[in-house]
This record gives sequence, C-alpha cells and structure tokens, in this order.
Amino acid sequence: MDANELFVGILTGAIGTGYVVYGKKQAKLIPMFCGIGLMFYPYLVDNIWWLIIIGVALAAAPWVIKTD
Repeated sequence: MDANELFVGILTGAIGTGYVVYGKKQAKLIPMFCGIGLMFYPYLVDNIWWLIIIGVALAAAPWVIKTD
C-alpha cells in the first residue's frame, strides 16, 4: 500500500461516515448503504484507479438514485 491508496482510503472513509450519519438521521437506506460501502471497499481493492472509480460511483449513487 502506498501513500496515495492510504489517502484515498481515508478520504472515502470520511465521506462514507458522513453518508451513514445522514442516512441514519433521515431514515434513508441508499445513503446509508453507500456509506458502508465507502468505508469498507478500500480494504478489498488494491489498484489506485479502481479505488477512485468505485469511490466516485459510490459517492454519486445517492445523488443519482432518488427514492423519495
């Protein structure tokens, strides 16, 4: 693991924590599940480009998928 992977992992974990808190307070499942995914996927992925692509997709999912 290099410094870039560590930085992306910390950043996505912080964003994921925010999504989980928001999803729990608003009782919305999509942000909560995306937040959980953002917190745990860096443990499974090694490539920096896949870390970025998956992180952007998970971070954008609550904005794209509306369940109101």
